[in-house]
Amino acid sequence: MIYSMTGYASATSELAAAGATSAMSVSVELRTVNSRFLDLNFRMPEEVRSCETTLREMLMTKLSRGKVDIRVNFQRSEQATTAGSLNRDALSQLAALERAVLEAFPNSERMRTGEILRWPGVLAETGVSPDTLRDAVLACGKQAIAELIDVRAREGAQLATMLLGNVTEMEAIVTRITPLVPELIAKHQQKIVERLQEALGIAAPDAAATIVSREEIAERIRQEVTMYGIRIDIAEEISRLSAHLNETRHVIEKGGRVGKRLDFMMQELNREANTLGSKAAAKELADASMTLKLLIEQMREQVQNLE
Repeated sequence: MIYSMTGYASATSELAAAGATSAMSVSVELRTVNSRFLDLNFRMPEEVRSCETTLREMLMTKLSRGKVDIRVNFQRSEQATTAGSLNRDALSQLAALERAVLEAFPNSERMRTGEILRWPGVLAETGVSPDTLRDAVLACGKQAIAELIDVRAREGAQLATMLLGNVTEMEAIVTRITPLVPELIAKHQQKIVERLQEALGIAAPDAAATIVSREEIAERIRQEVTMYGIRIDIAEEISRLSAHLNETRHVIEKGGRVGKRLDFMMQELNREANTLGSKAAAKELADASMTLKLLIEQMREQVQNLE
């Protein structure tokens, strides 16, 4: 199985507020996109900042690449809580701050009751102990990570199907052009021989004798054509293409963290396809090279998303 680097997952836990008529919810969201390395970015309330280290370790155990945004949210009920839920210390500190402000700015308005109750820390809204809150965040994190792995695996399976489809199509192209190569090269060489003979005036049987004999000219033509045939021979490129395609298929089917390996294989495949195009001595080979490069480019774009 191979894994995509893109995905989204979330998990939510409801916590009852002790002695209150309402509850709070804790949620952990994970968003991932492709990246060369593992990049973890946390956004969470200060109350559970201590969870970051554990969440980081959990993610590093499961993921190897990708940019991951981790967001921890609290959703507190707006319903009134029962008596005795005020944080007296926080309330005293806020009152002292207000007095100091009023001394410096006598014309300032006093805080309204709603503003006081919404001030961070004034209401003991959750009635939940720090340990309980931390456990809830870590439990949500574990659940969200498991869901994220499933999402990345499903998308990775779809990418693997597409990649294998392209490999199959390229293998068919290589299989189709392999037996054509000798015949195409021979036809091209024959055309060159005929053009050279015509240019040298030895195609006609009654050509006048020259300083260089016909046999010497024919031998020179044969040498030039042979050298040209060597330059346009693509047997080696086709052999390497086949080997690279076999290795690419093996890597995909083996699975795991294959992104970097496949990215390297795309470079090698593209190199051979380019060489094939530059040495193409017939339209069939040039068309095959172009199709191969298009398929490789499609694969390269998708490989960038693999872990």
